[in-house]
Amino acid sequence: MIITVIRASPQLQSPMYFFLANLSFLDICYVSTNIPQMLVNLLTKRMTISFPGCAAQMYFSLAFGMTECVLLAVMAYDRYVAICQPLHYTTVMNRKLCSHMVVASWTSSLLSSVVINSLVFCGPNTLNHYFCEVPAMLALACADIALTEMVVFTFSILVVFIPFLLIIISYGRILLTILQIQPAHGQSKAFSTCGSHLMVVTIFYGTEICMYMHPKSRSPRDGDKVVAVFYTIVAPMLNPLIYSLRNKDMKRALRRAISRPKSLFV
Repeated sequence: MIITVIRASPQLQSPMYFFLANLSFLDICYVSTNIPQMLVNLLTKRMTISFPGCAAQMYFSLAFGMTECVLLAVMAYDRYVAICQPLHYTTVMNRKLCSHMVVASWTSSLLSSVVINSLVFCGPNTLNHYFCEVPAMLALACADIALTEMVVFTFSILVVFIPFLLIIISYGRILLTILQIQPAHGQSKAFSTCGSHLMVVTIFYGTEICMYMHPKSRSPRDGDKVVAVFYTIVAPMLNPLIYSLRNKDMKRALRRAISRPKSLFV
């Protein structure tokens, strides 16, 4: 619904909503890698998955997760330019740059996932997890995983920690700029503009860092499974709600679409 409303509403044709439409599509892809197989296992009571299916699930889950990390950093940069350099916003955040940043987010993550998704397994195994996640799969590898663990940790820094650091820097600059705004109304409007993105960042990055940046052990902890469910299922489910319910323009466009549904398809 969010993607359709953004495409059909002339007042939502800005970089922020372009990135939001991409985030919504990404969340659809993200949950589609794990939820269907999990539901099949729960309904049929057959807690099995084929090796090709598990490898594909791990690849796409990892790729989409890394894409979301980079895309959230891109959205933070968009908010930084909009608030800290408003006179240059339309020039800097032009359509070409926005498209290039989105393509770079997807391409870099899809290629990086190929490098990480190269483990060797020996025969049937019991996976101590709800779905095929990299930390859980490392415990099943029969070859030496020292190099793989180093690669995973390196990519965790490049794709998780560095974008998170860029987000912190962007919002630090935004906070300093907001505090210099004299009218209280202007400050509250600027805070509300960034509030929804900060909520998404806190939910997603908090759980991702807990999973990939803590010391690993050969046997996955039960807490890791809960954390994984949170950032692969709960966070993508909450993202559209947070962005739509905390955004006045989006709420107006949604109300208009509900009252005049034919306008979405004109």
